[in-house]
Amino acid sequence: MSNKKLIRVGLIGTGLMGRIHTNGYKRLADFFPEYEYNPVLQACCSRREANAKAFAERWGYASYETDWRKIIERDDIDAVDICTPNDTHAEIAIAAAKAGKMILCEKPLARTVAEAEGMLKAVEEAGVQNTVWYNYRRIPAVTLAKNIVASGKLGKIFHYRANFLQDWTINPDLPQGGDALWRLDVDAAGSGVTGDLLAHCIDTAMWINGGIKDVSAVTETFIKERVHQGTGQKQAVGIDDACIFHCHFDNGSLGLFEATRYARGHKALYTLEINGEHASIRWDLHDMNRLEYFDHGDEGKVRGWRSIHITDGDHPYMNRWWIPGTSIGYEHSFIHQVADFFYSLQSGEPCHPTFRDAFETQKVCEAVLDSARDRAWKDTHVKWVEKV
Repeated sequence: MSNKKLIRVGLIGTGLMGRIHTNGYKRLADFFPEYEYNPVLQACCSRREANAKAFAERWGYASYETDWRKIIERDDIDAVDICTPNDTHAEIAIAAAKAGKMILCEKPLARTVAEAEGMLKAVEEAGVQNTVWYNYRRIPAVTLAKNIVASGKLGKIFHYRANFLQDWTINPDLPQGGDALWRLDVDAAGSGVTGDLLAHCIDTAMWINGGIKDVSAVTETFIKERVHQGTGQKQAVGIDDACIFHCHFDNGSLGLFEATRYARGHKALYTLEINGEHASIRWDLHDMNRLEYFDHGDEGKVRGWRSIHITDGDHPYMNRWWIPGTSIGYEHSFIHQVADFFYSLQSGEPCHPTFRDAFETQKVCEAVLDSARDRAWKDTHVKWVEKV
């Protein structure tokens, strides 16, 4: 480690994503030992001192703070990792950029296009390295799907469909707001399943299939009022519990997307399918190490869907892990994103998705919500240029 270039990380937010990101930092040197840059767990931050202290001790951070501004002010912090609720992303990211810090920000980038635009302007004016944690790109089977589409094996793309189904809010007594339930509070989250779940689907779709041109959407809030944990008062629920939209991609293909927290029996069912002129592919998070592939060019007698087990060393990222036939898990997608970010410091290239990429995803999310509100088609004004 003595010849490594060390990047001192300041983590803001010590909840679930803070743990997941930290695990990524801790495993980088073990599985990507040749990289020039390595992270140092310099400081973590939580509003409650007991939480911050306990997290630092458990996960190996050298120090802790209770005010995120202290993280940004510190000279011994090089990179700021934002793992806080959505309503704080813009203020923290803009301050970090002005301080010259590298930034790794949880998704979605912001609550609105206006907030995201300010964040994008700040990082580009400061020239700081940045990325957004759309981790599903880094699941090897999804990366392979991207590579197959880019190779032209599917031919002209006709359809892209994806869904993300959960069931954890089917309870009228579940409150909104507070540390654990901020995703149900529109002021903190900005939206419901659109920003939380569909944002993942949209980012992956545009990475694989190109820009989304326009959308037509419907949303529903099934439980209209909930008690807010902050006030103890019952108030209107402002988030979308479910959303369905269809769209046109720039390449002429059609898209169909659905997300809900009201699909009983589903905890995190994320699937995607792409149908092309010559072949199709599909993927399911519940069987994340497999990619299903159908090639119409196969001989008719043996033509059918094949299941590719993504565990060989020539599959994306898999040469870093175990032996062929053995699997990796959800947490590895974050290790891969940490690795790609630290390699980007070495190569000088951006680490996609950047704030600019995530800004385009934010445009689609906002167009979806606007479409549902106005019951009309909406242009996204997306300018998708990413080619990696």
